[in-house]
Amino acid sequence: MKFWETIVEFFKQSGIAAFFQEGGWKNLIMIIIACVLLFLAIKKDFEPYLLLPIAFGMLLVNLPGLGKDIFDTTTDVYGQTHYSGLLGYLYYGVKLGIYPCLIFLCIGATTDFGPLIGNKKTMLLGAAAQLGIFITFIGAVILGFTPQEASAIGIIGGADGPTAILVTTKLAPALLPSISIAAYSYMALVPVIQPPIIKLLTTKKERLIRMDSEVQEVSKRERIMFPIIVTLVTVLLVPSCAPLIGCLMLGNLVKESGVVPNITDTLSKALLYTVTIILGLCVGATANAANFLSLNTIKIFALGIFAFATATAGGVLGGKLMCKLTHGKVNPMIGAAGVSAVPMAARVVHKMGQKEDPENFLLMHAMGPNVAGVIGSAVAAGVLLLLFN
Repeated sequence: MKFWETIVEFFKQSGIAAFFQEGGWKNLIMIIIACVLLFLAIKKDFEPYLLLPIAFGMLLVNLPGLGKDIFDTTTDVYGQTHYSGLLGYLYYGVKLGIYPCLIFLCIGATTDFGPLIGNKKTMLLGAAAQLGIFITFIGAVILGFTPQEASAIGIIGGADGPTAILVTTKLAPALLPSISIAAYSYMALVPVIQPPIIKLLTTKKERLIRMDSEVQEVSKRERIMFPIIVTLVTVLLVPSCAPLIGCLMLGNLVKESGVVPNITDTLSKALLYTVTIILGLCVGATANAANFLSLNTIKIFALGIFAFATATAGGVLGGKLMCKLTHGKVNPMIGAAGVSAVPMAARVVHKMGQKEDPENFLLMHAMGPNVAGVIGSAVAAGVLLLLFN
């Protein structure tokens, strides 16, 4: 008899029994969602570097009986939230905005701003693509979200995961799992989302436009001065964008200076991948059933796709205007690359151009607005933080 009592007691203490308790079905749903995301990351190659750790963190935190050892929160008498568990302690790097800024530092060390420096007017296309952020912000406020929450939702339109995470942790931390997963999911779906919008807003004649094959040569001096000048101008105008822009431009200055190749190599490889996996696990660990399974999550995913589509449309419309002003010298499709999904958005534009004309090479021209979009999304984030933090 004692043997069976021991077995029953063991079962009661196991995580399996928790699935049969009140609310246990929610954990089961979250585990299924985590497995779907793992499938998309591994089998379909959807942003695997970050979607894989996010999904695994989600899987861990939703296993009954294990969640608190992995990630737990408590609130003290002063209303301050404290984190514990393996990923809970690591989460302080997300809460304090350390990991997103470190990723921007690493991204700067891998980014070539040459196409943007060589064709400075494409900076305007990167700015035009940020239209989606602010239109979505207005839509989210209309739907009942607070200005802080609306800011975090709107930044999905920037197509920049670290920026979305930083803004959300500062303004609406409760929405972090939904917004981060939406942001990275839509970034992975760039080749699916953008082509129909580009085709809808451009004519065949516009898509056939060939741009000058020669890209202006950029000197080393210009490459070194660019991150310094951008930092001075943007931070003086929008001081709150300093953490993101400062880290991005420092990383790029390290790369372009050429005097510290070992640091450049570390930033672009070891540190980038280390921080990415820690960030992904921590973000995934916030996606427990109580936070994620809500009507707000559905609204966020709907607004996220709207933000991304509007950002693409804003870039293309900016491209059409530039095409008209230059008397047909600019292919308006390159405006779609103004979102911050580097280099995926530029490749989408290049492939669409080659589909219309196999001898039309738009990749380098599209990279200009693409890297401008990285700067643009960071500045837009700074504006929202300045207004609502």
